[in-house]
Amino acid sequence: MNIHFIAIGGAAMHNLALALHQKGYRVTGSDDEIFEPSKSRLQQAGLLPEAWGWFPEKITPSLDAVILGMHAREDNPELLRAKELGVRIYSYPEYLYEQTKNKRRVIVGGSHGKTTTTSMIMHVLQSCGIPFDYMAGALLEGFDTMVRLSEESRIAVFEGDEYLSSPIDRRPKFHHYHPDIAILTGIAWDHMNVFPTFDNYVEQFALYLEKITPGGSLIYYDGDENIRRILPRAAASVKQLPYHTFPHTVKEGVTSLTTMQGKEVPLRVFGQHNLQNISAAYLACRELGVSDTDFLRSIATYNGAAKRLQKIAENGQTTVFLDFAHSPSKLQATIRAVKEQYPSRRLIACMELHTFSSLNAAFLPQYAHSMDAADEAIVYFNPEVVRHKRLPEITVTDVQRGFANDRVKVYTDNAPLLAQIEAEDLRDTVLLVMTSGNFSGIDLKKWAQSLTESK
Repeated sequence: MNIHFIAIGGAAMHNLALALHQKGYRVTGSDDEIFEPSKSRLQQAGLLPEAWGWFPEKITPSLDAVILGMHAREDNPELLRAKELGVRIYSYPEYLYEQTKNKRRVIVGGSHGKTTTTSMIMHVLQSCGIPFDYMAGALLEGFDTMVRLSEESRIAVFEGDEYLSSPIDRRPKFHHYHPDIAILTGIAWDHMNVFPTFDNYVEQFALYLEKITPGGSLIYYDGDENIRRILPRAAASVKQLPYHTFPHTVKEGVTSLTTMQGKEVPLRVFGQHNLQNISAAYLACRELGVSDTDFLRSIATYNGAAKRLQKIAENGQTTVFLDFAHSPSKLQATIRAVKEQYPSRRLIACMELHTFSSLNAAFLPQYAHSMDAADEAIVYFNPEVVRHKRLPEITVTDVQRGFANDRVKVYTDNAPLLAQIEAEDLRDTVLLVMTSGNFSGIDLKKWAQSLTESK
């Protein structure tokens, strides 16, 4: 197969390119800029374009397919040439489905917990020696790429993103996958730039349920009223499997699962949201034929996904976690998880408003009381990012009102924010840093390590 990628340098796109290259396909690509780590990884595989830019001459009738990335525009010269020649054009999710349409597909959808739940299932299957294809939204421990496609596996596990598929395909990615086993972790408004109303956002998940294959399974969190509201949209032939928080205990900072036989299985992760994710993963693995014994043995060695309550520094007195949380529901769940795990420690929660939705004045009230469980709450945003996203200006007062918490401190400059935390007595403290960015260029892991080394 001869495949060309338009915008090969994206996080998802370059991983798919690597996966197809490893499968033995001839892969080419173009992009107008490629950053690390994509650049080095493509270069190592011999897939890095020789020059930046778009080259219509790369599009020839000999191509079996063109895969179009979100970074490209509708008037991209290579895209126009592919249309002119009649070359088959796929979005990223369309091509993943094309590669796995004869396999049993497990798709993890939801506003939060997608990457973690996907990675839990992947970890268990790998531990049990079961071959499978996969696509995850982050590079996971024990896996070389975010995508794997093979001939021999009969199972595919995909993270089901609700964001748009491509510049010419405005459907959510997870509408393309047609799950045999669908997971829905929860629904909380996100991506306001694409789904301007909450009802419009919820509708995308209802359509996801309609696309479950006849006779398939739906695994869903029963504590979410928005999910319960759309359950009738699933076909009558779909088996519905609700889940709740997995029974557990927390003793001396260690969370353990409690089995039906009363046995305790110590975990390396914690938090109500992770215990719910484990319940979803357990049901999915059971549908795939994994025994309870094998699941519990495997999940006990799961270390978590990168930037999902990832411990990045620690000494005897201070622990620093980094988390991807940026939406209100993720923020609240992550703060509560840390507070429950370390009830006797002071919790400093520091988050960055970085996404289109979070920097939108109309969306800010969704954050009301989301940081109330923290002993000290800090919010950062960069006004330059607001301008770059062409959003209306927001003020410190707007943010304080949005969080509905008089104790929330708001910064628009990272220097005084860092200085404040560095001046704190961090003994007997957990510092929780939450962002989908990097606080305007901060090496967060290096900074966290300096905090724990100096105090």
